[in-house]
This record gives sequence, structure tokens and C-alpha cells, in this order.
Amino acid sequence: MPYVEKLRRELAVAADAGGPEARALAERLAGALESAARLALLEALSAAAGEITRDLTPGSVDVLLRGSDPVFVVTPPPVSPGEEVTSGEAEAAPAAGPLAGEDGGTARMTLRLPDQLKARVEEAAGQQGISVNAWLVRAISATFEPGTRGRPASPPRSGRSYTGWVR
Repeated sequence: MPYVEKLRRELAVAADAGGPEARALAERLAGALESAARLALLEALSAAAGEITRDLTPGSVDVLLRGSDPVFVVTPPPVSPGEEVTSGEAEAAPAAGPLAGEDGGTARMTLRLPDQLKARVEEAAGQQGISVNAWLVRAISATFEPGTRGRPASPPRSGRSYTGWVR
């Protein structure tokens, strides 16, 4: 993220006034604070996206991470029949259909995933052409569907599969 790198440079410039010891301390602190600075910036971007989404409903704005860079995904409201899309409007991923029982209200929460799981979620969302947020909402909603007994539906797999309990 260029903003975190700029913060690191500014800290180094400020520490130069204190001499070599202050510069060395600033470099150690910058390394230790880099993760916290990235997280704080991502939380600010997520909060902004949430506020925009509230005003854009039924459209949405999601913040995705591609590597370590944040990317905004804008899903505009669906176009009504007979309504034209102006050339200034950006195209986005196809809008996800409403979920059963969805009332339009939203709440924000922070979710921390292991890197491998995050990559799998991003891949699954990309394959469906929806945002990670929309994919997670659908996956979580599926766990509450009747007949799933609180477990998410398993993706189709090829080859042999076994189900049941082992003692």
C-alpha cells in the first residue's frame, strides 16, 4: 500500500532530526507498526464502503484485497426495464440476487481468515462473478437454510466422497 510506505518515509524524515539513534529506532518502530497501519487503513476503507453502500442500496461497494492492495468493487443498482445506462456509469460485477428473508438492512463486522482460506474464498467469488462480501453472505445464509442442519453446503467434488461419523 503506497500510503503505508509514505507513512514510513515521513517517520524516517522526522527521525533524522534526532540523529542516527532516533533514525534506527524509527525504522524498528515502522516495521512493527506496518501491520497495524495497514489494518487501520483497511478498516477506514471498509467503513467508507459501508457508508456508501447504505446510500447506494440496492447497489453496493465492497473492498477486496488483491495481494496486499485494496480494490473497490462497485455493484450498481439494477437497471429498471426501459431505463438507460449512461456512458458515465461504470460496469461492475453482476449484482447478486436477493437472499431469502433479506430485509435490506446491513451490519458491519470484521472477519479474519487464514491466508489459504481467504484465497479460496476470493477464487470462489471470482468464479461466480460476485464480490467476496456477496459470496460470504450467501455461504453464511446457506448454513441457516432448512435441511442443512447448521452446516454449509459442500461444493461439488469429483472422485470418491464419504460421509458419516467415525468412532
